[in-house]
Amino acid sequence: MSNFEKDQHINYQRIEDNLAIVRKRQVLNQPLTLAEKIVYGHLDDAHNQDIERGKSYLKLRPDRVACQDATAQMALLQFMSAGLPNVAVPSTVHCDHLIEAQVGGSKDLARAKDINKEVYDFLSSSCAKYGLGFWRPGSGIIHQIILENYAFPGGLMIGTDSHTPNAGGLGMVAIGVGGADAVDVMADIPWELKCPKVIGVKLTGKLSGWTSAKDVILKVAGILTVKGGTGAIVEYFGPGVDSLSCTGMATICNMGAEIGATTSLFPYNSRMSDYLKATTRPYIAEWADSFQHNLKADAGANYDQVIEIDLNTLEPHINGPFTPDLATPLSKFKDAVKSNDWPAKLEVGLIGSCTNSSYEDMSRSASIAKEALDHGLKAKSIFTITPGSEQIRATIERDGQMEILNAAGGVVLANACGPCIGQWDRQDVPKGTKNSIITSYNRNFTGRNDANPQTHAFVASPELVTAMTFAGDLTFDPTKDTLIGADGKPFKFSAPNGNELPPRGYDPGEETYQAPPKEKGHVQVQVSPTSNRLQLLEPFKKWDGKDMEDMPILIKVKGKCTTDHISMAGPWLKFRGHLDNISNNMLIGALNSENNAVNSVKNQFSGNYDTVPGVARDYKAKNQPWIVIGDENYGEGSSREHAALEVRHLGGAAVITKSFARIHETNCKKQGLLPLTFADPADYDKIAPFDKVSIQGLTSFKEGVPLNLHVKKQDGSSLDIKLNHTFNEDQIKWFKFGSALNQMAAKAQARA
Repeated sequence: MSNFEKDQHINYQRIEDNLAIVRKRQVLNQPLTLAEKIVYGHLDDAHNQDIERGKSYLKLRPDRVACQDATAQMALLQFMSAGLPNVAVPSTVHCDHLIEAQVGGSKDLARAKDINKEVYDFLSSSCAKYGLGFWRPGSGIIHQIILENYAFPGGLMIGTDSHTPNAGGLGMVAIGVGGADAVDVMADIPWELKCPKVIGVKLTGKLSGWTSAKDVILKVAGILTVKGGTGAIVEYFGPGVDSLSCTGMATICNMGAEIGATTSLFPYNSRMSDYLKATTRPYIAEWADSFQHNLKADAGANYDQVIEIDLNTLEPHINGPFTPDLATPLSKFKDAVKSNDWPAKLEVGLIGSCTNSSYEDMSRSASIAKEALDHGLKAKSIFTITPGSEQIRATIERDGQMEILNAAGGVVLANACGPCIGQWDRQDVPKGTKNSIITSYNRNFTGRNDANPQTHAFVASPELVTAMTFAGDLTFDPTKDTLIGADGKPFKFSAPNGNELPPRGYDPGEETYQAPPKEKGHVQVQVSPTSNRLQLLEPFKKWDGKDMEDMPILIKVKGKCTTDHISMAGPWLKFRGHLDNISNNMLIGALNSENNAVNSVKNQFSGNYDTVPGVARDYKAKNQPWIVIGDENYGEGSSREHAALEVRHLGGAAVITKSFARIHETNCKKQGLLPLTFADPADYDKIAPFDKVSIQGLTSFKEGVPLNLHVKKQDGSSLDIKLNHTFNEDQIKWFKFGSALNQMAAKAQARA
């Protein structure tokens, strides 16, 4: 399975056997998509599993689990609570989220190791104690490390980060989840997933010129929007696939998280084989070659929706600002900047991140930078480069791309997430200043990168970002426009170029991996009771067996509410292992419909306005449960389960919305919350912020049976609103036990 896990093996026979069983069932005796082959190939019980796209809940056996350091803290704290001695499947933890970009790679890394020592020590020791591989700070971003070392065609992996689908670039079904789901799999419990629909994207033609793999997903995001992929796997196929590099396919799958997709993937081909061989895994390429019939869709496979993109005519795209699905072709972007009054001056260009930091990305960007240098130019905008891994950093340093980027005025940051997730100590513009940046990242919600709501963040390919930094102007189109060289003469950039894979092979760089010890009796995991970074978990209370009566609405949220709005990242990341402390950021970015303000809600007992967490804590102290009312696609974005944990910890009972993003809805269920939706979305408008509400029907809570929201108005009138839910019978048990973890612990205690 991996050079780091030579005692773990890829089980293609299980897929073969499961599919033979599935194909014998009359309803499934038809051509299968690749997504279906991999998912059904990992069924826990292929004989008896109910299988219906978009309806059934599948019980699956993933091959592995991956956690990044910010989410791993809570996942491991939950695993420790389950009382198990060792993880049941290969699992890894990756230190990439806690490193803040300030001045440059080595200094930022050293600072992070110092200020996060307590957390890193906890992760290192708990990984050693429970049998997980540990990638130290500086090793790189989780998704790049997975692609380089662990992803394989036909595999099923879950990861505690929403961009886990990156591994789809190697033909793997890789799905972002919350920490509680990871704990299930690490504890040898079948993992549950609603049987996904399958959206097919047929690629024809061939990439050329300035168009890159990034432009494919930028185009798809514009078509499907941020919620168009919800409940579906996006599967790419067609002759155009073979014009994409393996890492280019990974870029597309990575940003597929922005359309709400369960995951995205590509069929196995020679480009994947080349990448496996380049990353010293030729044995996996040989094994995949022999299993190729199950690593591609059957002829005539049925998709729920098909989108066709001609790569011959696909333009470079720029998406944003403030949402990753506002897609504008490069040829129309200059006019869009002017007509929308977006700041044309480009303050910062940022390339790299988990989405675009491959050898090919860095090489193509360096080709643009070298041409600018040859004409005597340096970047006009601040220019930062984030290598995706230590291996990429070491290789581009050896092969010269880093020298070119540095000479052009670029600053190489640490091998970490950095500005992409808000870990950026930005100093060039004051907070609140309207400005523009452009990145090769994947997500650009308001304030995400620098906590400045006035920053207009745009997303594009790394080569386009690089070109724009030399112009310092968002209206610059490198396919048409010229720059003036140091000699006073105009020149136009050539189309970017660069090797897909390093001709001399990859340089692994510094050793950053810690394998779990064979003998671990001596390993101690300690959490100080006075720590402000780590806190042992207390079980949530069980349901009391009654309907929930006369609850206040903590906040009625207006408009987009991502997990960044519910539980901000950036400086709050340091509290990801301390539930009570991080709960002080609960919903502080959400817009209150009552006063159009953020982090200001009325306490219905005192009548005074306070912060959202402050009012929630007061209600909790009074033993008064409360609810949240939300809008469309509530909880989109990151997989962070803290957005559910904090609500539960501060006394929340339910979140009622027009619709949910997949991961957040599951996270709420896992923590004993009730994620419910208005049967009629228009009923959202019937709720006033100071209504009192009761959730009725819980005493007979059943799968497929709606609940009732009884609403009492301030004038004494009342109304009833129908609420839908997606709970199945097993998930209803999570609610009754108080959380999925409570149920797991109860089962373990019963076995003991």
